Amino acid sequence: MSNIREEISRRVPRLTMSLVIAVIFFAISLVVPETVSNISLPGIDLPASSVIQIITIVITAIFLIRALSDALFLGDIVTDIIIRRMGIKEERSPKRAARDLIYIIIIILIATAILPFIAMLEGNIAYWLEILTTYTALGIIIILIYDIGRILYRIIEQRAESLADHLSKMAEQNKNGE
Repeated sequence: MSNIREEISRRVPRLTMSLVIAVIFFAISLVVPETVSNISLPGIDLPASSVIQIITIVITAIFLIRALSDALFLGDIVTDIIIRRMGIKEERSPKRAARDLIYIIIIILIATAILPFIAMLEGNIAYWLEILTTYTALGIIIILIYDIGRILYRIIEQRAESLADHLSKMAEQNKNGE
């Protein structure tokens, strides 16, 4: 239990700082490009504002991913608490299915939050980043849904086998009793 407390006391401040830094870099991506909007970078034929926006959004994404890592760890702890309160036994499969469901919700929220920021970029790169974000989120969600399906199939299969064994024992008892 003390390991979990130490981990929480280490990750909560790191999560907070990662989010604060991500917000700062996002603010920079909104303000600074306007100051260099008339400058064009030679050789790559892109406006300096677009390059600055891309760099600051990438840095923002790095800190958001770091924050997401900490949030997922903390989410696992919260999920464990919720699952225990719901009365689900300590089986790994239902816990993993619940975590997968939480991860799906988090992915949807993150993708939905990121898309408007990507749309603010200029040029064709915004279109490709939107497609990349959408299909990456969709791919991860499909994998998680497949995992949930496998888990539910395994649980239902075990329950069906248990029910079939129980029914066959009852049938044998009735047959032997008659």
